[in-house]
Amino acid sequence: MSPEDFLKEIQAVGEKFLLKLQKLPKADPVEIASFSVVLLFIATVLVLTIIACSCCCYSCCGCDGPDPRHKKSRVRPAA
Repeated sequence: MSPEDFLKEIQAVGEKFLLKLQKLPKADPVEIASFSVVLLFIATVLVLTIIACSCCCYSCCGCDGPDPRHKKSRVRPAA
């Protein structure tokens, strides 16, 4: 898929979304509830992705995190 086709597809999805939003005030309650559930799902996925990426970045990059050399402690056997 070329970048132009991808942009056209994104634009088509955006136009469908705006059309759906414009028709939403006249929709029946079931349609409003289902649309709300879909939006809530998308928002949840985005928030969880941001949290996962920030935790990964924190542990991988060492962004002022704990020093990995001090994680292991030596245990001596009891005499």
